[in-house]
Amino acid sequence: MKIYHNVHIFAPDHPGAAAMAVEGGEILALSSNEQILDSFPAAEAIDLGGRTIWPGLTDAHVHLQHLAESIAMVDCETDTLEECLDRIAAAAQTAPDSAWIRGHGWNHNVWANGYGTVEQLDRVCEGHPAFLTAKSLHAAWVNSEALALAGITKATPNPASGLIQRNADGRPTGILLENDAIQLVKSHIPKSATDEVEAQIKALQPHLWQRGLTGLHDFDGKACWLALKSLHASGDLKLRILKNIPREDAAVFYDAGLTTYAGDDWLHIGGVKLFADGALGPQTGAMLAPYNGTENTGQLLLSEEQLISLGKEALDHGLALTIHAIGDRANRIVLDAYEELRRYETGQSLPHYPHRIEHVQIIDPQDLPRLAELGIVASVQPIHALSDMVMADNYLGQRARFAYAYRSLQENGATLVFGSDAPVESVNPFLGLAAAVTRRRQSGDPGPSGWQPQERVSLQTALISFSQTPAQIAGRDYLGRLAQGCKADFIILENDPFLAPTMEIANLKPSATIINGECVYRQPGFSLDL
Repeated sequence: MKIYHNVHIFAPDHPGAAAMAVEGGEILALSSNEQILDSFPAAEAIDLGGRTIWPGLTDAHVHLQHLAESIAMVDCETDTLEECLDRIAAAAQTAPDSAWIRGHGWNHNVWANGYGTVEQLDRVCEGHPAFLTAKSLHAAWVNSEALALAGITKATPNPASGLIQRNADGRPTGILLENDAIQLVKSHIPKSATDEVEAQIKALQPHLWQRGLTGLHDFDGKACWLALKSLHASGDLKLRILKNIPREDAAVFYDAGLTTYAGDDWLHIGGVKLFADGALGPQTGAMLAPYNGTENTGQLLLSEEQLISLGKEALDHGLALTIHAIGDRANRIVLDAYEELRRYETGQSLPHYPHRIEHVQIIDPQDLPRLAELGIVASVQPIHALSDMVMADNYLGQRARFAYAYRSLQENGATLVFGSDAPVESVNPFLGLAAAVTRRRQSGDPGPSGWQPQERVSLQTALISFSQTPAQIAGRDYLGRLAQGCKADFIILENDPFLAPTMEIANLKPSATIINGECVYRQPGFSLDL
């Protein structure tokens, strides 16, 4: 048994707690220093010298396999297109013959000339096929070799849900928008074997512990699921994972009889992931009115009827839904579908499952109360607001008032969980906490009050949305909080963030991360015997 004492503990159920007793991976008690030390005189006492303990943090929206793979990819998140091309050229010079050049993170909205072209990639790839995903993951930039391998020509029609961007004469530009178009090329890239994915995720875990993460909600597919199962079986999975599954792999869960909440403390089941629309960056998010200066209202990837049909299929197999919706039209259609699915659950005597909307980036004010009314979780990523604020103002004008509207969702009763959408954004949860509380970039932009400051939330709300609430909606109330009987997942911080200036939150780093009572990470120089 260990006692951590002389410490500030974030434990709303135990206000003023300054000591915590832990044994066998579980929290036995929290109280004053005197009471805990007197109650457990034989325990190993660790004096934390006035530091702070927070519950371990959970990122409620991660693409784990993509994140693990991205470490080996070319970093395409550059200020200029030219810099991105230079990085691709450097990778091509050392790539084995016939190897694909993989990259991630480009954002045409910050490049002076917008999207790159197939010809530009051809000039730097030295004959290698190239596949570069956008920061949003809703677009890909490919070269002529990749197009040829996929058989994409001037005559190739657009898929049902996706777009092959074309020149004035109809030739593909190298830009593919939305999943069905992206898959035309991606399906030709040799897939990583399960053991390779497993090794990449295992190697990623220490990077996540270092950032204070003890849990994730994952949204990648079958290969990621198989890798996680293997890691769990070998005892090498040291993160609490809620595994959601994309629609195209849903049969894996159906056939195995896996249902929402099934699993154990380390690996358990969420829901089936659907996409209602695209993204804000490529203007494929489905809007009620056109994007400013255009006639474009985005792209609805599934109709209300399709959402209901796919939803009933998932419900009949005992699985919740988690639906990506960016634009206000998409969010309304998803809420309409959920309203019908709630009636279906009642009529079929099914549980009311913990359905979610992923992102809820732009919502019409009249739809704000509907999430609480229908019991739908708002799974949002505060860091997106900082990345997208200029783009949102340019594309939406006054409608940006209800973009990334976290305080409005909270005040209308919605259950909030926070994440990063990594590798779309940094997986560092302290950046997300800072974004939620300040609505300011680290440069200070757009000023002391932040962007749409009425949508700031308190640090307590942000912390709970990164810890307790993700565990609750996953059916694991004994995770994500510091209370008697809960798992001993926590982080140690040098100072109390509640007493620091809010702009310092983004720079916080845990001194140590403890999962199931085991210290899995300690900062160099942090010498306490944990």
